Amino acid sequence: MEIKAEDVKALREKTGAGMMDCKKALTQAEGDFARAEKILKEQGLAAAAKRSDRATNEGRIFTKVCPGRAAIAELSCETDFVARNADFVKLGEGIVLSIAADKKDPGAPELADAVKDLVATVKENMALRRAEALEYGALGVVVDYVHEGRIGVLVKASADKAEALLDAAVKAFVSDCALHIAAFGPLFLSEKDVSAAYLKEQEEIFTKQAENLGKPANVLQGIVKGKMKKHFSEICFLEQPFVRDEKRSVKQVLADIGRQAGAAISIDAYIYYRVGEDT
Repeated sequence: MEIKAEDVKALREKTGAGMMDCKKALTQAEGDFARAEKILKEQGLAAAAKRSDRATNEGRIFTKVCPGRAAIAELSCETDFVARNADFVKLGEGIVLSIAADKKDPGAPELADAVKDLVATVKENMALRRAEALEYGALGVVVDYVHEGRIGVLVKASADKAEALLDAAVKAFVSDCALHIAAFGPLFLSEKDVSAAYLKEQEEIFTKQAENLGKPANVLQGIVKGKMKKHFSEICFLEQPFVRDEKRSVKQVLADIGRQAGAAISIDAYIYYRVGEDT
């Protein structure tokens, strides 16, 4: 069958594998893109799973933390020029405030109407691409971080003692967690949040890689287990080396911070947005 050049290019951009390797994989997979991607992973030719480095849409990320509730939103547009426009920024800030403070649903007609009104003025297409909220109580806190309007993060933490959340070291740690997530874009919070389907596919890939090395059956399980552990340290936030101390995982630093504060501290959830990234 004919393999289209644009498909080869798209596979190369997604996996980081060479052009010829991508073409061979697509040929072997009979044009099935997902199967070709898996073949490259099995051959150890594809990059490790990570968030896209090639977000294409323009727009801006907005965050807002209010008492009991925080929100994050992505407002998209056609050009970077409009993304920096004062009216565009004002609209985004107003939308995310409405979601956080007024508990407005992201799909509320009035928010869509506000976007349409600016479209009529600016003469450029734009949309509220996505938005979410995190709620927290007296034993919780949410920290937000936005990097140059392109990446936005909300991190929710909690403690078994309210006063622990006022501890300077705890506050600094949660803020550093937001910076860490913005920098590394983890796919999951922890191992238990990884879907069964993802686990199954990854185990199949690592098993095939081990078989390709010609390792005997009695050592395959150990190799696959080791590869999975390393993979979790790459894709799961709590397992990643902490941004401020790469010799320890986020989970280890979290435990130390809790002991120092005399409380049980946990990171319960996070939301990561990058402009133009697939959801």
